[in-house]
Formats: sequence, structure tokens, C-alpha cells
Amino acid sequence: MDLGSCYLGGNADAVEFCPHRPFRHVLAAATYTLQEQEQDRAGSISLFSVDAAAEDESQRLRLLHTVGTAGVFDMKWSPASPLLAQADAHGRLALWRLEQDDGSDTGFVFTDVCAEDISSSMCLYVDWNQTAESLSVGLSDGSLSVVSVREDRLEISEQWPAHQFEVWTCYFDRTRSHLLYSGSDDCCFSCWDLRESPSSIVFQNKKSHSMGVCCFAQNPFDENMLLTGSYDEFLRVWDMRLMPKPVNEKLVNLGGGVWRMKYHPSIADVVLAACMHNGFAIVKVGSGDATTMETYCKHESLAYGADWQKSEGAEENGNSSVVATCSFYDRLLRVWQPGNLAEL
Repeated sequence: MDLGSCYLGGNADAVEFCPHRPFRHVLAAATYTLQEQEQDRAGSISLFSVDAAAEDESQRLRLLHTVGTAGVFDMKWSPASPLLAQADAHGRLALWRLEQDDGSDTGFVFTDVCAEDISSSMCLYVDWNQTAESLSVGLSDGSLSVVSVREDRLEISEQWPAHQFEVWTCYFDRTRSHLLYSGSDDCCFSCWDLRESPSSIVFQNKKSHSMGVCCFAQNPFDENMLLTGSYDEFLRVWDMRLMPKPVNEKLVNLGGGVWRMKYHPSIADVVLAACMHNGFAIVKVGSGDATTMETYCKHESLAYGADWQKSEGAEENGNSSVVATCSFYDRLLRVWQPGNLAEL
């Protein structure tokens, strides 16, 4: 069921629901737009209020606030607090803080905390480790950067050439914090041990993906199950128990490049995927075969951003699960509810 939609001021490429109370209704949507005349890449972060239960349709998706930025390639909320990390086209990593403020029109403020120039190349992806003490950044020149968060300051702790081409994704292992996965346009799926300096390679898989590796997702209920998504249109399921040589257990073709994947916050084995030229898919990825449960094809452009809202209702009733998705060239943001999660 569709809850609401709106057009953003630029090419829409990322959406992230805040996972922290009392801001779980807040959705961040980011844009990246190439301004050819100015030879610049501009962007924005817009905050919306999402209320699936609102009787008034106009209240289900409401714009709260917008800030202008450099073109945003990726953003992530901290696992520890309502801090939003932004990776942008100017090679900068920035942190924004969301706070309550009863004196403001919307009841909160969104303020810039700090920023750091990471590289002369573009920052393409950002991920937090589980303690929120470090961030990893994938760069367009093939490098990886690990950045320490020092109160209101960012410090590059390590940066190294990791791949031949663009690093589309980097991902801290959620239970083994010293491990960092990376995926690149060079088709490599790599793992790095951060306990050594410089970081050492644990493994590098060059054969399984026929095109660039775009995203990772680790099963929150099974730490040894890791998913990779690729431009080659396959979602692959990996068994990570043999860390130096992980086993590719199964794969499913989603009909479009798998750009983003997000596990459902409370329903086991359910994954939301952004499939570029083939819309969005909800996939069941458990101990059996990986199967597509539902597709959403109401966007008319590249399917890029996708996320689940974390809410108490969804934990009790799959029908109350809320999804935000966005598409690039048509600048469209949509919020909707899947149709059949209650059957699980």
C-alpha cells in the first residue's frame, strides 16, 4: 500500500530511517546532482516525518527540514545515537546531529557537528562500526579509509589502496569488529583485518562476481551469513565460517543491479533490495532457497535508496512494516507498506 510520495530537489540516491527513539518517524533522503555549467556536484539532505497510521494522507509523509550540501553518495545513522554520517562528492565526511527542541517549528533541530576532508577523490560509501567509534569510507580512487570519531572531531586513522577501481561499498562485520569487507568496480569482494597496521588482507575473491560489487548485508540473526549484491544482478549468500575462503551457498537473480540491501529490523531472513533498472524487491533469504516475495515497480528511474522504518508495530505485525525507496533521475521518494509480510 502506498502511503505517500514527493519529488526531491535533486537526483535521489539514498534514504535512511533514524533507528533511535524518539526519532524513528524521521526519514533522511539525500540527493546528488551534477551541475554541468558550474562543473560541480551539489546535493541535499531532507528530513521527513513518516506516520503510516495518520488518517490524513497529507500527514503520512511531511517535509520537516532540508540542508544544502555537496552531492551525497551515501549516508548512515550511527548505531549509538542520532548522528548522521554523510559521504559526499567533494571527498568529505560530515556528521549531523538530530536533537529535540520544543522551541522549533518541528520540535527538533538538525545541526552540523563536524566534517573532515578525507580525499581529493569522491567519498562513495560510509559505514559505522558497532561501537560508533569508527567509520569506514569507500573512495572513487579505489582506496579505503578508516576514520576515528573523537567527540566533535574526525581523524583519519588509516587509508590504503584497496582496489583497482571505485570502492562502491565497505562494511564492518557486525560481530567481529576488526574485520572490514569491501566491494569494488574491479569485481573483487575483499576482507581486511584492521588489527594490523597497515590493514592486512584476509581474503580477496575475484571470481564470483562478474561485475562490480555494490553492497553487503549481514544477517542479524546469523552472524555467519553475509550477502553481497552486484551489478551482475545477483544477490549472493555467503557462509563466513571459513573466513580465509568463504563459501558461496546460493544466489538469486533480481533482474537488475543489486545496489542496496537492508535486512528487516525484526522479521528474520527478510531483505529489501534496490535493483537499479528493475525496481525494488523483498527477498526471503533463509536456510532454504533465496526467493523473491514481492516486487515494487512504481518508480520510473534507477532504483537506488531503500530502507525499513524501525517501529514497535512492525515487530508484532508484518503488515505494519514501512519502507522508503527513492529513484535517481525522476527524483522521486516513495513510502509504502509491503503486502504479505504478515504471512511469515
